[in-house]
Amino acid sequence: MSSCHGTPAGVDLAVGPVLLVGNPNVGKSTVFNAMTGSRQRVMNAPGTTVELQSGTWRTVAGDLGVLDLPGTYSLFARSPDEQVVADTITAARAGVAVVVLDATAVSRSLYLLAQVASTGLPVVAAVTMLDVARSHGTGLDLTVLAGLLGVPVVPLDPRTGAGLDRLAEAVHSHDGRPVAGLPVLVPTGAGPGEQPDDDLPARLAGAQRLFAWVEDVTSQLHPQRPAHRTATDLADRVLLNPWSGIPVLGLTMWGLFQLATSAAAPVMGLVSTAVTGPLTAAAHAALRGWAPRWLDGLLVDGVLAGVGTVLSFLPLIAIIYAALALLEDSGYMARAALLADRAMRSIGLDGRAMLPLMIGFGCNVPALAATRILPDARQRLITGLLIPWTSCAARLTVYVLLAGIFFPEHAGTVIFALYVLSIVLVVAGGLALRRTAFRDVRREPLVLVLPAYQRPQLLPIARSVWGRVAGFATKAGRIIVVTLTVMWVLMAVPAVAGYAVGEVPVEASVYGRVAAGITPVFAPAGFDDWHLTAALATGFVAKEVVVGSLAQSYAVTEPAPGDGAPSVPTGDGTDAALADHLRATLDATSGGHPAAAAAAFMVFVLGYTPCVATVAEQRRLFGGRWTAGAVGAQLVVAWLLAVVVFQIGRLL
Repeated sequence: MSSCHGTPAGVDLAVGPVLLVGNPNVGKSTVFNAMTGSRQRVMNAPGTTVELQSGTWRTVAGDLGVLDLPGTYSLFARSPDEQVVADTITAARAGVAVVVLDATAVSRSLYLLAQVASTGLPVVAAVTMLDVARSHGTGLDLTVLAGLLGVPVVPLDPRTGAGLDRLAEAVHSHDGRPVAGLPVLVPTGAGPGEQPDDDLPARLAGAQRLFAWVEDVTSQLHPQRPAHRTATDLADRVLLNPWSGIPVLGLTMWGLFQLATSAAAPVMGLVSTAVTGPLTAAAHAALRGWAPRWLDGLLVDGVLAGVGTVLSFLPLIAIIYAALALLEDSGYMARAALLADRAMRSIGLDGRAMLPLMIGFGCNVPALAATRILPDARQRLITGLLIPWTSCAARLTVYVLLAGIFFPEHAGTVIFALYVLSIVLVVAGGLALRRTAFRDVRREPLVLVLPAYQRPQLLPIARSVWGRVAGFATKAGRIIVVTLTVMWVLMAVPAVAGYAVGEVPVEASVYGRVAAGITPVFAPAGFDDWHLTAALATGFVAKEVVVGSLAQSYAVTEPAPGDGAPSVPTGDGTDAALADHLRATLDATSGGHPAAAAAAFMVFVLGYTPCVATVAEQRRLFGGRWTAGAVGAQLVVAWLLAVVVFQIGRLL
């Protein structure tokens, strides 16, 4: 329980907050949402990628700060998440630890409670899952338990909020008396905030004393009736059976994929249309007559376009967060992880990583958000670094265009091969990470508590989704808006004389000249032409604009009515013109091997950075250093693969 990270920034443990502690899957985060409502924020513990939530609990006796610590079974840390819990509790100088106990697994919960209490921090016990325990025939007498512990014990239903008033009263009035009969585990002279003994024999002896104390307490509880088979047990006979459970898991992941593509797309389209249509027109009208053209472009095509990009992602983020919360609250998430565990062992992850990776094939942004279901920060980081190599739906537009032009009779096979390559990249990348920067990550057998199936509570889920969507909008959103504004400036500033700011063709802009400058880098891959490199640069903003960028740079589109701006190809002859341009360009750059160059271009699109929104979300979750390293690695791997594909392809 050594302290290496300190306490979370912005949380003053000297003023007496509530530290919410508990095992995974005991309803702790649901308790937090019921306590704080919308008065919460997400942050990272200093120097880590461990995500924490803090909030304000408004009670009759006054407001309380609440910190929701990661779920853990012990304060003897074996992961960054557990280390943050141990550091925070041992560093606390005031406040109360609310330890959430699972009535269906009280002995395991008491082991954690005993460790927390041994630090000297005042403890209040909040007992959840009481209805589930009664349905199992293993009801718990809280009066007896309170007498045995000597501290307040409060029944709590986190899904409805029942019992929160009693819990608030217990927290405010708690006098800090120690847990009854608890063995002394802290070395002589050590108190809260000081370091306990980390000597291994001492830790083992302390653990044995704790187990003995837990066994003594549980043996004194009222005798319980034998557990009987429940509806959850019957459902698990189907859902945990590989022959029936794996198809159900496949359908579940397919459903999440559909949500990230087909279901969310119309809502995203409506938001995008509202921004690019009425809002853009209104902004142009408001600026017309007094603002110079460059200012109009900066505010509308730069800043407003960035805001529109952020707003268009919010429905997608909200839908995926809500779907994951429903799966988790219903109890199915743990079953899905158990079924997928064997497949994920090949890259050193547990089964819970399957869902974020699957979502990535729809869109990488909500996939990164979905890494929150992983309990270990290092595994969240590994998964977050691999997700950009899952081929999102936006890349498909590029595949369809080029495969249809250069492989018309085998387009489907080529696109399928690209998705296979995407899976190979994820697996190979995972193996490489585990053997280099993540050698310290131990892949231990997956141990999960399978909660009872239950009906999700929509209000707590809605509060949680709102908080996380707001976090994306305020943190990742700022990065997206700034990046898109900077890119507009680069495309608006002329690199040669004779053009005004905001009135320059792309090839004569700073952006175009930079693209032309990096073009020779792609000669070994067979597509060293500025039209293609400029399209790749715009693809950093969003992969779906690559095709439009190619059309614009070749000037094969017709002006949109009324504004003189280019539109995307309509299929009435402009597609054929674009195809002719691409064939001629790649034939020239590849030395007569255009198909090999087209394949290399598609492979590069698969391998390099998905979009600015993905980068912004990675930075929000994992920090700038890891994000910069990931972007660099993606570019290098994409270039190497493209070169290999072209060099081999031109020999065939």
